[in-house]
Amino acid sequence: MRALFCVLLATTAVGGGAAAYSQARNSVWDSSQLPELRGTVKQYTLTPRGDVDGVILTDGTEVKLPPHLTAETVFAIHPGDDVSIRGLHARALPLVDAASITNIATGKSVVDNGPPDRRGGNDDQVISGKIAAQLHGKRGEVNGVLLDDGTTLHFPPPAAERLQDQLRQGQTVSARGDVLDTALGKTVDVRAIGASPEQMTELRGPRPPGPKDGPDRRGPPPPPRG
Repeated sequence: MRALFCVLLATTAVGGGAAAYSQARNSVWDSSQLPELRGTVKQYTLTPRGDVDGVILTDGTEVKLPPHLTAETVFAIHPGDDVSIRGLHARALPLVDAASITNIATGKSVVDNGPPDRRGGNDDQVISGKIAAQLHGKRGEVNGVLLDDGTTLHFPPPAAERLQDQLRQGQTVSARGDVLDTALGKTVDVRAIGASPEQMTELRGPRPPGPKDGPDRRGPPPPPRG
């Protein structure tokens, strides 16, 4: 019972971490005032989807980070790196709910400032630029474009087929959609696209995967004869 109580107490301490220092993750508060732990990264920990949700140190300490920081974490922190971690330490487990993790050698830091601002509905952002190249899926279908500033626009292939004249290299394009800005670049899940912000075509969602006569388009198989 005592061991179970210690585990529950540690879980409560870490689980309540967000409430305890949620304000410490924005620009007003300084995460450097939180307890520091130093160590060497042994490996990443992964979610079922393959996102990075933390690291394990060579001494066995588990450091938790939110999966939305996957790109920043992989960019700044690698196995074998010596790191400085600021966050809440569990009472009875080698576990840290990190507010920041810093690569000591390079000075690169990953800071949890809360979940990304995923805009939706009427709050979508508008991005404009010149098309540098078309992007393709595995079958060669156009499923996006790369702008000259490095921004990636993603949209369903049927939309590319309808708007192919507007998606040629060198043309200026405007797109409205969900913008995600990461350490590795900016990407837009496009909901509307056109030659200018005033002239946009709303995009329909992609059809179900598979060919027109694929299993997702057919009815149930006929019963066996006899």
